[in-house]
Amino acid sequence: MNGMLRGLWQYRGFILGSVKREFQTKYRNSLLGALWTVLNPLAMIIVYTVVFSEVMHSRLPGSASKFAYSIFLCAGITTWGLFAEIVGRAQNVFIDNANLIKKLYFPRLCLPVIIVCSALVNFAIIFGLFVAFLLLSGNFPGEVLIGALPLLAILVMFAIGLGITLGVMNVFFRDVGQFFGIFLTFWFWLTPIVYLPTTLPEHVRAMLAWNPMYAVMTGFQGIFLEQRWPQWSALGYVTVLAVALCALGMYLFRRHVGEMVDEL
Repeated sequence: MNGMLRGLWQYRGFILGSVKREFQTKYRNSLLGALWTVLNPLAMIIVYTVVFSEVMHSRLPGSASKFAYSIFLCAGITTWGLFAEIVGRAQNVFIDNANLIKKLYFPRLCLPVIIVCSALVNFAIIFGLFVAFLLLSGNFPGEVLIGALPLLAILVMFAIGLGITLGVMNVFFRDVGQFFGIFLTFWFWLTPIVYLPTTLPEHVRAMLAWNPMYAVMTGFQGIFLEQRWPQWSALGYVTVLAVALCALGMYLFRRHVGEMVDEL
């Protein structure tokens, strides 16, 4: 483990350069360039605010703020987007970079690290705009915003652990990536992101505890909507699962890294 960390540190220039190059390449041939990074999430926040607050007059039970449902949606969708981006890219990371893996020598774990760093850069821009919206609308959560940091750490650890595990399996069984893309769509709608858990039947609501993303999403929504700290005890399940997936992913990677190069 220490050897892997040293390898990542030695190749930190490669990692940072790859993140920067990926960001620049994304907007290389567009007139507005990196400005699209701001415009896309800004458009999302405006649409949610205008449509649900002004047009549909959506309200959440127990909340007097006209922006409550918009905040509820933004808190869930922005953080789910980070999770989906990391997992979605990590499950294909070894296949998408097959030529790079075959031609160059570098610690292969640099690739998942690059994915996490790139996703966090994108998320930081979106999250910054969301916080600005909260400030302007008078709904800034205050000091409880600090509670989002451990939630983000759990989410990223869970996402990359799951992503690496799927990524190794996907090299040998290509159906894994296709299946998980479909599963991720169902997973989104099985997580209370666009609806409240209270709208579900009682027997369905009891099953939400088995959804590891449920506690994470409600934690973020509680911070931004109700200005309360997350229920740390509810995060034990997803934290243990995240650690287990990271360990499993590392085990599969270390055991099959040689075979992966031949398979690719």
